[in-house]
Amino acid sequence: MRIEVRPDICVGAGQCVLAARAVFDQGEDDGLVRLRHPAPGPAHHDAIREAIDRCPSGAIALHDN
Repeated sequence: MRIEVRPDICVGAGQCVLAARAVFDQGEDDGLVRLRHPAPGPAHHDAIREAIDRCPSGAIALHDN
């Protein structure tokens, strides 16, 4: 599993951070999505899927390796 984030379409809602704080963060100056771990372990997969579902702008994509 590989995660791709697109700060260029992020609206800074922070739902990804609420769902998966260990994987996502927000920039201090712009509030846009930042990726902490591009290939997190299986323990985070459910939270990542929740973050993707909660993202209002579709700024997070999941790719199976």
